[in-house]
Amino acid sequence: MRRIFVPSLMAVLFLSGCSSLERPVKAAIKPAANRKPAPDFTLKDSDGKAVKLSDFKGKVVLLNFWATWCGPCKIEIPWFVEFERNYKDKGLVVLGVSMDEEGWEAVKPFIGRHQINYRVLLGDDMTAAKYGGVDSLPTTFMVDKEGRTAAIHVGLVSKKDYVHDIETLLGVAAAGAGGAK
Repeated sequence: MRRIFVPSLMAVLFLSGCSSLERPVKAAIKPAANRKPAPDFTLKDSDGKAVKLSDFKGKVVLLNFWATWCGPCKIEIPWFVEFERNYKDKGLVVLGVSMDEEGWEAVKPFIGRHQINYRVLLGDDMTAAKYGGVDSLPTTFMVDKEGRTAAIHVGLVSKKDYVHDIETLLGVAAAGAGGAK
């Protein structure tokens, strides 16, 4: 019995998110009138440069809280690499906020191994608290061109959902530039 239970429990934990047993939450894009400003922050990137969320006003920002040890996060990262490549010139910025306690010691080698082409920042508890306390990883905030939170995704959601959000917020025709599957 234990041989069946343990692998089943591990599969549930992996698929539901890294820090919570909650089910993934796919949020619809909020109407513009109901969006609140995304909290600003200043965090360091892997080159030691300060990055502020407010620097990206006028762009759509996919703001992903993640960790190197998080299985669902590892599934999303190739999608985000693709989004950065396919939508950067259309006005998308992908920012990854690593919540790894080991800091850059764990994160920099991971960035290289996974060929991450978007900016990765090192997050902290204060930043997570500004966003309502990020209780599950991955958690992704879709920020519109005016710097307002348009949608929040908790846990692993589909690539297709991200493509929909990105194209809607960018005003891009749903031509499948992100290669949704």
